[in-house]
Parts: sequence; C-alpha cells; structure tokens
Amino acid sequence: MKILLSLFIILFVSSSIYAQKIDFDKKLKDLNIELIAPTKPVANYVKAVRAGNLLFLSGHGPSKPDGTSITGKVGKDLSVEEGYAAARQTGISILSTIKNEIGDLNKVKRIVKVLGMVNCTSDFTDQPKVINGFSDLMVEVFGEKGKHARSAVGMNALPSGITVEIEIVVELID
Repeated sequence: MKILLSLFIILFVSSSIYAQKIDFDKKLKDLNIELIAPTKPVANYVKAVRAGNLLFLSGHGPSKPDGTSITGKVGKDLSVEEGYAAARQTGISILSTIKNEIGDLNKVKRIVKVLGMVNCTSDFTDQPKVINGFSDLMVEVFGEKGKHARSAVGMNALPSGITVEIEIVVELID
C-alpha cells in the first residue's frame, strides 16, 4: 500500500512539473508573434503592480511596433473585425509589459481577470466580439491558463482616441 501511495505521489508531482514546462517564448515564436517595447506611462501611474503572486496591469491600448496606436471608434471608423485586431494587438502590448515586469512569461500561472473597454458608437453592442481578439490570443498563448473572467464594455471615448483599452490581473507562479 505504501508503494502504491508513493507511486501516486511521484506521478502527481512529476505531472505537475511537466505541466508547467511550456516555453512561452518559443510558443510566441511558433505563433509568429513578436513582442514590442513596452510604452511608458503617460501620467502619474505605473504599468504594473505586483501584490503577492498577483500582477495588476494598468490599462493598455493597441500599441504597434512603430510606437503608434490603432485609433478610431468601432461602429463608425472600424468594423468588428478591425476592433478584434486592435484587441489582439493590445494583447501583444500586455504580453510585452508582463515579460518586461517579471522577466519570463513562464512565470505566468494564469490570466485571472480582464476588463476590456471598446471605443464605440452608442448603438454598438458587439463589445464581446471585439474583446475576443484579446481573449483568443491569451488562450492561443497560454492554453487553458489563458481562460479568464472578463467584462467587455462600450465607452464613449478612450485616451488619445485608441480603439480598445484592456486591463488585466495575472496570477504568477510563486
């Protein structure tokens, strides 16, 4: 009986260890995703704050590698598909900040909570379809650990006219 219990414990521990052995930098490369240089805060705040094993990220927009951002109002200037692409680009910006803050995406245990804000017309109601651009990216990169609780809301305006702003909470491996 002790041998059986010992084997079970060894199997459980080894499967837990192997479950964490995904190289997320390699995964990004396989997905043809290049991280960008994180942008600097535009006011009196920081991009991320760590509290215990949680990392809280300030709102990020769809920053592009050239330093510009995707701007415009979904339902007027951009389609749902273009809004989706902006949310995906925001995800790349967020991944860039996470890596910059903790040094290694392999320290991400789970994406916990997401607040997605869409700059849209007052009659636009497909905010979840837009923010799926971010959520789909997190699942592509982190698998089941990328699934998260989420809110997707419409806004009359966002800073500098950006299309999407997203803030998240990430659980880190101790």
